[in-house]
Formats: sequence, C-alpha cells, structure tokens
Amino acid sequence: MRRRSGELEKARTPGLTGRRAKSPVEHVMHGLFLLCGLLAVAAVLFMTIYMVASGGPVVAKVGPGPFLFGLTWDPDKARFGILPMILASLTATFGAVLVALPAGILAAVFLAKLAPPRVAAALRALIDLLAGIPSVVYGLLGALLIMPIIFRLQTALGLPTRGSLLAAILLLVVMILPTIISVSETAIRSVPAPYEDAALALGSTRLQSIFKVIVPAARSGIAAGAVLGTGRAIGEAMAVIMVAGNAAILPSLLKPVRLLTASIPIEWAYSSGLHREALYGIGLTLFVFIMVINIVLNHMIKKGGVSLDS
Repeated sequence: MRRRSGELEKARTPGLTGRRAKSPVEHVMHGLFLLCGLLAVAAVLFMTIYMVASGGPVVAKVGPGPFLFGLTWDPDKARFGILPMILASLTATFGAVLVALPAGILAAVFLAKLAPPRVAAALRALIDLLAGIPSVVYGLLGALLIMPIIFRLQTALGLPTRGSLLAAILLLVVMILPTIISVSETAIRSVPAPYEDAALALGSTRLQSIFKVIVPAARSGIAAGAVLGTGRAIGEAMAVIMVAGNAAILPSLLKPVRLLTASIPIEWAYSSGLHREALYGIGLTLFVFIMVINIVLNHMIKKGGVSLDS
C-alpha cells in the first residue's frame, strides 16, 4: 500500500515524470541556434555548388588528366596543367606542419606547465599578437629577413637568387606556429590536475608526467591545432607570393615554385575566357584538397583513438 500511494503521489506531482516545460526564452534561443546551424550548412552547400559550377567546366574542356597531371601552365598556348602547383602546395604545407607541430607542442608545454606566470602571460600576449598580423606583413618580413639568407645559400650553390620552396616553408612555419601553440596550450591546460598528481605520486618526474600523461591526454586539442595549422598553410596566398618565386615548375627546395593559391591573385586581373575558367578550376581543386585533407586527418585521428569533435 505504501509503494502504491508513492506512485500515485508521483503521478499527481507535475514535472517528476515528464520533461520540464521550456520557457519562452529557451524556445527563442533554441530557434536561434537552429537558424545559425542551418545558415552555416547552407553557406557550405552554396560554396560547394558555386565552386563546382564555376570550376567544373574547365575540367571538362581541358580534361581531368591534362588539367590535374599536366606539367605546363601556359595560358597563352591554352595549356593548363597544374600538377607542379599541386605538388608545391602539398610540399610547402606538410613541410611547414612537420616543423611547426613539434615546435608548437614544446612551446605550449612550456607556457602551460613550465614557464613562470609573468613570463607565460607576456609570451601568450606576444603569440596572440603574431596570430593577428596580416599575411602581407609576414610576406614583407619574409622578403626582408628570410630571402637574404636563402640568396646566400643559392649563391654558394651556383643557383639563381630567386624565391624558393624553402623560403615558403620557413615563412609558413612562422605563420602557423601561433595557431598551433594557442590551441595546444588550451588543450594542455584543460587536462585535469589529478592526472599529473597521480603520475607524480607513482614516482614519475615532472617531465615524465607532462610528456607521458598530460600531452597524450590533450592529444585531441593538439590534433585540432594541427588541422587548423594545415588549413591555414595550404590556403595562404599573399605571403607566399612574396617569397616563393612564382614559377610553375616541379618543386625543388632551393628553386622557385608557385603554390595553388598564388596563381589566382597573380593572373586574375588579366584573365578571361578559358583562362578565367582555369583559375576557377584551381580554386575548385584547392577547395577539394582542403576538404580531403581535413577528412583524412580526422579519420586518422579517430582511428588512433582521438576525435576532433571531443
């Protein structure tokens, strides 16, 4: 009888068995969030449809093989092979990430765990400032600081003193470091303190607890920083134009190269007809590459037990 009366009392009490009714403010915010999500999806769909509609015709006219795997870019002769630019973009991007990722992780560990608070605050402000500098300023600094060093190396090897793939990689390293450091530091600082305390209690040194416990626990955020850095590196245009040399030839470390992003601003002003369509095709190729790289990296990270969505 006592159990039965308890069930009847619970049934008579509103809100105990059913969901709490949403307030008008919650309904409005839910609708606003839904609208923002739908707008984001619509923007991506519109961008995808526009890029395919604009860049697809040139692939059909020139042919997927000659366009993607052709070695010659000569608009005057209607030859639109972009393989050298594809290889230059991939080499510069992954070269920069391979250098910047370990350096960024070490800098993030120093800021989050080892640096004195005042030093960490000063360095953090400097890193935030570097993240906000326009890319054209990076290009100017690269032309003034990096290029003379590259010129000396090229002169010593008997090569023409021009822009090079090495200069583009070094400049991209500097540009993506602030993003990797900021995201990685946030991930490291978000690891619960008991993780480190437990490692120290088991006899680990401070560095062992950092690199064997904290950094692995923060690998999701570190991976997100790597993906963001990769996206910025492969999409950079103005800075690399000023240091890469802009020659559409197969990439070599100390020879000039042209990245995919550089062709569009360089040739857009005087392009027309099939030439203009070819530039749209480059944009479509770059768009697809960024999507594929993000999907592949996300899959690799999830396969390793880490999700970028976590």
